[in-house]
Amino acid sequence: MATTVQTDAADLKANSSDAVIRVEEVHKYYDLGEQKVHALRGVSVSISRGEFVAIMGASGSGKSTFMNILGCLDKPTQGHYILDGTDVSELTKRDLAAIRNRRIGFVFQGFNLLSRTTALENVELPTMYSRVNRQERERRAKDSLELVGLGNRLDHFPSQLSGGQQQRVAIARALVNQPSILLADEPTGNLDSRTSVEIMQIFQELNDKGLTIVLVTHEHDIAQYAKRNIIFRDGKIRRDELVQNRPVASEMLKTLPTLED
Repeated sequence: MATTVQTDAADLKANSSDAVIRVEEVHKYYDLGEQKVHALRGVSVSISRGEFVAIMGASGSGKSTFMNILGCLDKPTQGHYILDGTDVSELTKRDLAAIRNRRIGFVFQGFNLLSRTTALENVELPTMYSRVNRQERERRAKDSLELVGLGNRLDHFPSQLSGGQQQRVAIARALVNQPSILLADEPTGNLDSRTSVEIMQIFQELNDKGLTIVLVTHEHDIAQYAKRNIIFRDGKIRRDELVQNRPVASEMLKTLPTLED
């Protein structure tokens, strides 16, 4: 039987004063012609440093809007978003771009790799917008690829990699600037069951090392690998609960059949 772990509520509450994400009474409106859509309705939540949180909800629930605000891709209409001690709600587009590059790592469902660029070069890309010299860029990229188990695939192009390996490259790229948080938007949506668990193993291992991870998923079984689940409906948080008997991905893999690349 696969191993599960009990999430300790006391441990999470003890870290509540060390919030890397704090959202306070956030509202978001969109104007669609003559219609005004109230996408987020007074959302307040804190995520402590070192947490692993899964965001869930049906289409139109507000989870994607919430994720866009967390990623500084959009701003609240009302309310405040404090990221790692900085209120980003009123920052300029240029300042938000700098925050995204330095403090946030993004992982997407579609990998978003450059097809004619090697794994190493793909991972180096975010560092080109930072004040990092070429030697340091390459060192960071190699270290990130080693971290996700692709140290022997540095010179491979995306077409030479499996879907799971491409997502590992995308995770390495998200880590290369040493972000405060990792935001993952449906990172297993294009992957088979075993490869999905392999990606969750990487996330659990990164989280065990202290990285804060926020994951959007519509898959309940994937959300169970996080420590905390936040469920949206109609622009509000309807449930915010700790995951009980959380599965350990490395142990779950032992129960799954091996698939050929």
